Amino acid sequence: MTMRTLDGRRFADMVQQGAAHLANNAKAVDALNVFPVPDGDTGTNMNLSMTSGAKEVEANASNHIGNVAAALAKGLLMGARGNSGVILSQLFRGFAKAVEGKQQVDGFEFAAALQAGVDTAYKAVMKPVEGTILTVAKEAARKAIETAKKERDVVAVMEAALAEAKAALQRTPELLPVLKEVGVVDSGGQGLVYVYEGFLAALKGEAVSAAPVEVPMEELVKMAHHQSAQSHIHTDEIEFGYCTEFMVRFEADKLVQHPFSEETFRRDLSRFGDSLLVVAHDELVKVHIHSETPGEVLTYGQRYGSLIKIKIENMREQHANIVGKEAETSSRTAGKTKPYGIVAVAMGAGVAELFRSIGAHEVIEGGQTMNPSTEEIADAIGRANAETVFVLPNNKNVVMAAKQAAELSEQRVVVIPSKTVPQGMAALLAFNPAQSAEQNERAMTAALSRVKTGQVTVSVRDTTINGIEIQKGDYMGLFDDRIIVADKDKIAVTKQLLDALIDEESEIVTVLYGEDATEVEVETIVAYLEKEHDEVEVEVHDGQQPLYPFVISVE
Repeated sequence: MTMRTLDGRRFADMVQQGAAHLANNAKAVDALNVFPVPDGDTGTNMNLSMTSGAKEVEANASNHIGNVAAALAKGLLMGARGNSGVILSQLFRGFAKAVEGKQQVDGFEFAAALQAGVDTAYKAVMKPVEGTILTVAKEAARKAIETAKKERDVVAVMEAALAEAKAALQRTPELLPVLKEVGVVDSGGQGLVYVYEGFLAALKGEAVSAAPVEVPMEELVKMAHHQSAQSHIHTDEIEFGYCTEFMVRFEADKLVQHPFSEETFRRDLSRFGDSLLVVAHDELVKVHIHSETPGEVLTYGQRYGSLIKIKIENMREQHANIVGKEAETSSRTAGKTKPYGIVAVAMGAGVAELFRSIGAHEVIEGGQTMNPSTEEIADAIGRANAETVFVLPNNKNVVMAAKQAAELSEQRVVVIPSKTVPQGMAALLAFNPAQSAEQNERAMTAALSRVKTGQVTVSVRDTTINGIEIQKGDYMGLFDDRIIVADKDKIAVTKQLLDALIDEESEIVTVLYGEDATEVEVETIVAYLEKEHDEVEVEVHDGQQPLYPFVISVE
């Protein structure tokens, strides 16, 4: 079968088939997680994200591929969940931009759009890690371009892209050898392969099987991504002092004095720092830059129009220039009912109530089996109704969605990259409404490193990790994000975990017990603490969290 051009109707079929095939195999993707904890994780997040995109495409049926791709990008953006979902949304955001305004595309234009998506996704991640979904997408696009130079047939281009995506997926363990012992390929890359398989089937007029693809674990040779893939960078790890993001809404009178050229704009801004990203649209331009002088960056951008969606993350001691911009931020957020708002993600009704009791204004229940979407976080930010809103993701797989929601908000939003519930609680307790937003950001971020997190959960498969043999159904003790003990005995695991967490400097131990912890088990743990660690103060709360009988905070 040969297809010289691809229109909106056929591309919409590709999206629906890709989403359906991914949905059918989401559990297989979840099974590739590095850690055998029962988190919703990659397959679930990619499935929910892609489903959101497919629904938007269905609601905006068109023969125009540019319009269909724009609908897909919008749906993915608003429905993106977790790191993998956010990166998937960026792949198709770049794709949509490349086909914008086009009724149909040929094979080379289709390949170029895949490459544009890769470029956009790489820019979205501060420190891209190879051996992940990014690598699979990159290699597939490279092969698509190479094929399209010889053959403009869209089907041939997609066949080549899929074949290379599969080959790149099998190479992912060699790029992340530290996790090779787990014996699986990258989960995000596998999810993308399922999407591309659906794409190709639709191009050929075929239907992918509704039955999940059975892939023996021994054939998924390699390893997964989750700890190292879409890396989250703490502010103190970034070379330049201020991560500065803002948008300039063009104003006609200013453009008369300073005609806008994206190339000139980018070149001029490059002298202020690095990690520069400039994205221009018809009425505005978006800027991301790491700089020592954010005030000068904002002043330069103001030559072309008004500043909106300003976000400056302090990564070292505050630079004097930022002080001069606080008035602009206050002006932009005028009319809000309170200076500060706190949005927190929590798993379990008890945990949610605990966050509310210590100052959270909006709590989104999620974070494990159901990561909140970008749209849900954005809605909560809006409901917080404040000049500056701090967001506590409280899960490593929610941080990127939170940052994306922050970009969509007209309010000033600061994402504190808390990766566990105890970290989120510590950050919230460090908040001081009498301090400035910058001071609070520093204090809340610093609090993350002062708390140790312990979690007890159940293994969902057999594995060996960190030299520990783990059987399906075993209880596991996680110290921060590292499995340190596994056993059939829940109480034995919890005691060993407590012994590892508590040292001579520990002062407070907070135990959150979940749905799977009995009253007797809680009393046993408290008695053990009082006997073996009588030097610490113990607090106990009914977190009602699923999947994790005990979540422990040690400060």
